[in-house]
Amino acid sequence: MAGHWLRGLMLITMLSALSGCAGLPSLEGRTVTVALSPEYARTSAMGKVVTPLADAHPGESGIHALVDAKEAFAARMLLADAAEHTLDIQYYIWHADITGTLLFEALHRAADRGVRVRLLLDDNNTAGLDDILSALDAHPNIEVRLFNPFVLRWPRALGFMTDFSRANRRMHNKSFTVDNQVTVVGGRNVGDEYFGAADGPLFADLDVLAIGSVVNDVSVDFDRYWASRSSYPADRILPDKPVPDLQVLTASAARMEQTRKAGAYVRALKQSELVTQLRNGNLPFEWAATRMVSDDPAKGLGEAAPEGLLMAQLSEIIGTPAANLELVSPYFVPTAAGVEAFTALAESGVDVRVLTNSLEATDVSAVHAGYAKRRKDLLSAGIQLYEMRAAVNAVERNKSAGLFGSSGSSLHAKTFAVDQERVFVGSFNFDPRSANLNTELGFVIESPALAKTVAHVFETRVPEGAYRVKLDESGDLYWVEKFADGERRYRKEPGVGAIKRWGVSLLSWLPIEWLL
Repeated sequence: MAGHWLRGLMLITMLSALSGCAGLPSLEGRTVTVALSPEYARTSAMGKVVTPLADAHPGESGIHALVDAKEAFAARMLLADAAEHTLDIQYYIWHADITGTLLFEALHRAADRGVRVRLLLDDNNTAGLDDILSALDAHPNIEVRLFNPFVLRWPRALGFMTDFSRANRRMHNKSFTVDNQVTVVGGRNVGDEYFGAADGPLFADLDVLAIGSVVNDVSVDFDRYWASRSSYPADRILPDKPVPDLQVLTASAARMEQTRKAGAYVRALKQSELVTQLRNGNLPFEWAATRMVSDDPAKGLGEAAPEGLLMAQLSEIIGTPAANLELVSPYFVPTAAGVEAFTALAESGVDVRVLTNSLEATDVSAVHAGYAKRRKDLLSAGIQLYEMRAAVNAVERNKSAGLFGSSGSSLHAKTFAVDQERVFVGSFNFDPRSANLNTELGFVIESPALAKTVAHVFETRVPEGAYRVKLDESGDLYWVEKFADGERRYRKEPGVGAIKRWGVSLLSWLPIEWLL
């Protein structure tokens, strides 16, 4: 037994040494490409529709909320099929499951039509994708880059051990931009759990489809990430071996389309009128002044100046709430400084309401631990806390459930509304990781209509699908679950056993809050 342990330790040591010695490749000689110019983009079929709409609303952007999961998937697929010139795509997670494979194949079809495809993925979540990324990257019209990549492809944990300060910083941005005319930005990654195809709970999420001036802002931002010192051409990182034929991808996508699970997505594509409405100029838009906020990609190396961080931009644009703040974050870790800031708002008369995941609904218990130890302080200050309940049975999302899903969902949307005047939608979580480590992207939309919708959801839908957390006269926590005919109170975190509660309590004592 001791001999096996020793050999294992020696192997790990050798691999660590190898990964440390390998180092990242040079970036010298990378291809230099930029987004399609706005002037040329207007000549595309999409541009000829979008330009008159944008010209009729100078200084504003058209915003269309993508609430339904299948509609959000259909939007990406149909926009990829509608692309004529360019696709610029940036994601934190992309799975090779049903929706991920179908969308990979949509990029392949676009490239075969002559569309230039630039795909930028954070490398933390590309395990198992090396072959398909190599095949895509080998296409003459597709270039794949990996953000903060791992030279040692397996086991990646060694990459964290040998280069932790860099590997711990990830690109959390999500954008999907077509011909520099239409973009989709928000909280969804690419995978079945984000589009309602997984066997487990749906991640209730929120994206917006945008046209108008903010689209070019997203394209310019994509260019700076594409050219950043953290973005490496895939062929310099991925293993040097025979490149698989893309026909393997085509065949895999065809097989998936025939499966029972994929049937709903094939039907959604056939039934969706989103792109048809967009092309016909009758897709409903909320026209509003819209500002893109984004971290400087140098944050991926820990080199961004304070003014280049998204948090600083949000503070400058939004200022201090005067009356209302409705905040939705699946991973809410306010920290002591955040509690102090929220307390100051509440003391000044601002009504603060927060929706996050309950312990039974969260997929990251350590994050819940970072939030849980701040609950009493937040409640004592007058902040209203709601925790979304876990999925019950069906994955199918109730379309009437509002912006943030139902009890068949796990919260993943990231949004907040201020003073019923402006709303943020994007990838930013209210946690130390989003603030200090990961790069993020989002929109600040000056729309009373959208902001009031968020407030309305808190008043109507949230109480139906979430526990209200409160303090009793003794200062102890309790949870309230509402039903049509009454309510039920819980003295302990509902839906989980003692072992999980104990584990979260233990995690809350560890000095890991800065990592969450």
